[in-house]
Amino acid sequence: MRALLMGCLAALLLGCAGPQVSDYAREQPSLELSDYFNGELQAWGMFQNRSGAVVKRFHVAMTGTWQGDVGVLDERFTYSDGSTERRVWTLKKQADGSWRGTADDVVGEAIGHVAGNALNWRYQLRLKVDDSIYVVDFDDWMYLKDGQVMLNRARMSKWGIDLGQVTLSFYKPAVVEGAQ
Repeated sequence: MRALLMGCLAALLLGCAGPQVSDYAREQPSLELSDYFNGELQAWGMFQNRSGAVVKRFHVAMTGTWQGDVGVLDERFTYSDGSTERRVWTLKKQADGSWRGTADDVVGEAIGHVAGNALNWRYQLRLKVDDSIYVVDFDDWMYLKDGQVMLNRARMSKWGIDLGQVTLSFYKPAVVEGAQ
């Protein structure tokens, strides 16, 4: 009986193990944050609660600027209810190839890893809901589709309990050579 219980527990734990960013190492095109998040970008997204209902839709206008391995990503959100929000990320590439990111509403640092076409960020965010602030955990995955489109899916949780997910589609206009 004990062996059966241990086997079930192991299967449950392995079933909970998600993908690792290294699983995408061979995927193309290769994601370079300083290339994709440079210049003007747009994104459209939604937040779904844990039952799957869409509770918020939004548009994001972004501007990315870089100096070497340090980038600033200025995100300006407009929500379907007319409210707005701004988040300014500072992204820094580390010697080991990982990334660290900070923003005013991020607790500590976001830690990111890139492999192939994928980026995985993990961080805690101070989330304002009505008149309260909650600290929630984000497991944020981005996948570069091509030079213009990136898909993003983030799971939001608190104390290990799933609260919902954010889905975004980023679009970067093509740069026309020789254009002024």
